[in-house]
Amino acid sequence: MVNSVTPSWFFNSQLSVPLIDVRSPSEFAQGHISGAVNIPLFSDTERAEIGTLYKNAGKEAALFLGLDRVGPNMSGFVKKLNAISRGKTREVVVYCWRGGMRSASMAWLFSTAGFQVHLIEGGYKNLRTYIRAESGKNTPMIVLGGMTGSGKTEILHELKKRGEQIIDLEDIAHNKGSVFGYLGQLPQPTNEQFENNLFAEWIKLDHTKRIWIEDESRSVGAVGLPAPFFDHMKKQPLILLNVTIEKRVERLVNEYAGFDKNLLLEALAKISQAMGGQGVTEAKKDIQDGDFAPAIKLVLEYYDKTYRKALEKFKSRKITEFDTHTGDAKENAEQILKLISGNNELNYG
Repeated sequence: MVNSVTPSWFFNSQLSVPLIDVRSPSEFAQGHISGAVNIPLFSDTERAEIGTLYKNAGKEAALFLGLDRVGPNMSGFVKKLNAISRGKTREVVVYCWRGGMRSASMAWLFSTAGFQVHLIEGGYKNLRTYIRAESGKNTPMIVLGGMTGSGKTEILHELKKRGEQIIDLEDIAHNKGSVFGYLGQLPQPTNEQFENNLFAEWIKLDHTKRIWIEDESRSVGAVGLPAPFFDHMKKQPLILLNVTIEKRVERLVNEYAGFDKNLLLEALAKISQAMGGQGVTEAKKDIQDGDFAPAIKLVLEYYDKTYRKALEKFKSRKITEFDTHTGDAKENAEQILKLISGNNELNYG
């Protein structure tokens, strides 16, 4: 049996069944719904071949060629689905790009093989529209802000240990936000995949309760937050960590001094024009000499100015400052929870 379902139904149902993306491997690599498995109806080469024939000879010729290509592979498609489901379920969700012939054909095949098939209306394109519109929507957040090196991510995870809900944007983006943020990280996903993965984390949470999130610019490395999510985040109350520059330098030396000097110099070059000639020259020399603290302090001066400018753009939000003289994330998390406990504007959820 095949039944059409909306993106809203799919995401809200939280089905624990296989999610099959039948688009070509390159389409899947560009972006797919988190948790989806690719069983492509056509390879990249076949898709290009059929598309060319469609343009040159029309729909019917392309259809027949498609049938010729798919016919010998039909049993293989079902065997792949059986291997994925492992006999635990006879239910499956299927999508292609627009919810057209590719997903309809595979839905028919899987249904014929005895599966109950949920076919996404409008396909992946419709799912993406839903993700971008719903990410962050109407959910209370507390945004944890502060200058680079303040230890915000560590504090977030300490809050999580205390039962708070968090979204770790830098973990999802595989980037810590600064020019050095890619070091030691996995390759960043495509922007499309980042948005999909962010939404997958988002829908796991209880949206009637507060969610903690780190203050970020629109871009985290090479990927960007969906506009609705970013706009909502920047309207939420901000707890602004004030950490001494000495503590911040100490944290960043421990974090980055172990990397190859050439990698650090390559990263520094990306902001050389914005930092200015003298500062970059000094920072380069410090890195080459293995004297990382002065180099990091120079970089922080640049990032501090940038962050102050960013704060000015969103100063209409509620900002609560939190002064700390320790770099201990556990202690800072405990003090932050005490800070908000008597604040009605922050102590929701």
